[in-house]
Amino acid sequence: MTRHSGYRKRTRQLFTKKIGSRSGPRPDVYLMEYEPGAKVVLNIDSALLRGMPHRRYQGLVGEIVEKRGRGYIVAVRLGSKLKKLSVLPEHIRDVERPVV
Repeated sequence: MTRHSGYRKRTRQLFTKKIGSRSGPRPDVYLMEYEPGAKVVLNIDSALLRGMPHRRYQGLVGEIVEKRGRGYIVAVRLGSKLKKLSVLPEHIRDVERPVV
């Protein structure tokens, strides 16, 4: 077979969810409001494909730059570069809030 190079390649363990949590996100995810300057963790929810950042950003801490529509622009430091990602709220968590 040929080598596949899709957007989600090599993510079997990275995006695996715990048993019993395979439904969509809880409603409190949509009720959270983030202010610009707030620190957030990129925690990718594999059940929702829209607004999902690339797997290289999983677990990184970023800063909210602005709200755009129902998503957020998050600035993340990747090596010496500063990347700005457009992310939906299902894929970000507050730094203080534990990851469930």
